Amino acid sequence: MLYQFLRSATWAPTIALSWFWGLGFFYAIHVTLTYGWVGFLAFALPNAIGLALFGWILGAPGRSPEKIAATIQGPYAVLFLVCQFLAVAITIFGFAAYAWMPLFGRDTVLGLVMLVLVACSIGHAIPLRRIKIVHGVALILGVCAGFVLLAGLATESHGSHVPLSSLDERFYGLALPSLVGFLLGPWMDVQQWQRAVEIRREGVSVRVAYAAGAILFGGLLTISALLASAAGLGEPVVSFDGLPGAYAAVAQATARSHVAGVTVAFLIWTVVAAATTIDSFYGATRWLMTAITTRSNSPLLAFVPSSLVSSPIWILLAAFTAAVAATQLNLSLMYLMVPFATILVGGAACLVCETLGASRRYDPVLSYMIGLAACLVFLTGYIQPNWAYLAIAPLIGLVGALPMVTELLGWGGAPAPSVPQATDEAAAKPVVITVARDEAIASHGFDGQWFVLSLIPTYDDTNSVGNVYFANYVRWVGKARELFFNTCMPDFDLKSTDFYVLTKTFQHDFRREAVEFEPVSVRVRIASHNRKFVTLAHEIHSEINGLLGRGEQSLMFVDSVQYRPLDIPRSIIEGFLPYWPKSSPHAASAVPGPLGANSLSA
Repeated sequence: MLYQFLRSATWAPTIALSWFWGLGFFYAIHVTLTYGWVGFLAFALPNAIGLALFGWILGAPGRSPEKIAATIQGPYAVLFLVCQFLAVAITIFGFAAYAWMPLFGRDTVLGLVMLVLVACSIGHAIPLRRIKIVHGVALILGVCAGFVLLAGLATESHGSHVPLSSLDERFYGLALPSLVGFLLGPWMDVQQWQRAVEIRREGVSVRVAYAAGAILFGGLLTISALLASAAGLGEPVVSFDGLPGAYAAVAQATARSHVAGVTVAFLIWTVVAAATTIDSFYGATRWLMTAITTRSNSPLLAFVPSSLVSSPIWILLAAFTAAVAATQLNLSLMYLMVPFATILVGGAACLVCETLGASRRYDPVLSYMIGLAACLVFLTGYIQPNWAYLAIAPLIGLVGALPMVTELLGWGGAPAPSVPQATDEAAAKPVVITVARDEAIASHGFDGQWFVLSLIPTYDDTNSVGNVYFANYVRWVGKARELFFNTCMPDFDLKSTDFYVLTKTFQHDFRREAVEFEPVSVRVRIASHNRKFVTLAHEIHSEINGLLGRGEQSLMFVDSVQYRPLDIPRSIIEGFLPYWPKSSPHAASAVPGPLGANSLSA
């Protein structure tokens, strides 16, 4: 038990660091100096609790993170990718604007680019199970550097007394968006989904790993708050909206310090926080995009290598561009954080509901339109300020998830169908279910002269591009033929038979392709025969795309001892009698009496 607990806890460093971002690093500094310790707790507690709840729910007994992830990766791909874009943009922007620029001025681009490239190289070359070891070492270095930095700043008494609380209307308005955004945040972060899947694959507890990760994450936030307290308010950074921010207070205090090693400690602390976010982003985004492109049927993949399409480089470039633009426009960190409490909350809430068992009613376009309206309300309330606008904004964003929330809570909607319960009666009456004729489709059976097999292709039937593998059409025809034989000759026994049926030739003309979950029917009939051979015609149809292909096969018969060719056996003629073509002398309409009265000549 202790060994399993320790193995689970080894995932805590990578969970905590992958969730740290620039958001946990710099916003913790800002809220501590702006709103006091109460403000810090209002930010830190929902953040850590949201991370722990994610692991608790996803790690429940009987719940498979891997199966859930495979189901939701496609429908929620935009939600995941937008979240990754914002996570990296926040990190790059925060470290450029609030860490390195106060130390080195504008000449920080080269160092920032080098950091991003090195972190991406780690995420590309090292699998997640080894990255957790790298993150464990990085955490030790970062925490040690953080305490050295804390001791150095405290020695010079740059700090000022941080009050218990210094609350204003803007803080009260931000309380609900913080709660909603941080509780739902881990669900839209594909880094956390990848970790939950790998933890379960390793055979350890997702719940224990995320509980330990949440505690460790709370500790990292506390270090940032203590650094803010030691650094003092400094010179607030005024953004374009005229609002001051204390995000750069620790960097400013480091720049003023004359204590040896403080600058180096600050660089190590910031590099660890930034690099462990970016390498996690790279690995998780590639994991997501590879899974999506593997199942994709897009014709684009026929011209563009899938490795290029699934590369996180495109999102990284977009995030880097957005971070540079935000720096040039003198935005504050808040403007990159807003989508997590407005635009994305509807999709994240739908994702939680689906994980808990609700049927999918996620409409991404509607959710994002509602989220954009919520974002406008939030920004209006943030600049004025107006606490009511700020508080109502996340509630507006959640409107897109109401159908799934109400279903999960059992409010409204049709009652669930009752399930017949077992009784103590010796012979319970059978339950008769009546359905419309169009819905009563058998999996196989005769339709006139045609024997029809209905099936639905799944991922098992597709190739790497996503369409049905060519050989599976042949396999389906073979399955239909065997079911056709079994229906016509139910008493045929391979152990006692005196003849075998062999395939002499097989031909198929491909017309179109099917894809996963596209209903398909395979049709087989007797086309012709002579004394020794029977020709079966086949067609494969799609309910969506029509005829997929057609062809024929020639069957021959041999004795089961010496494999000598035989005439068509009598049992075959009897079994196939109702389905011979009308032109055949064996057709049912052409047989007035016992079968022996008919000639076997063609």
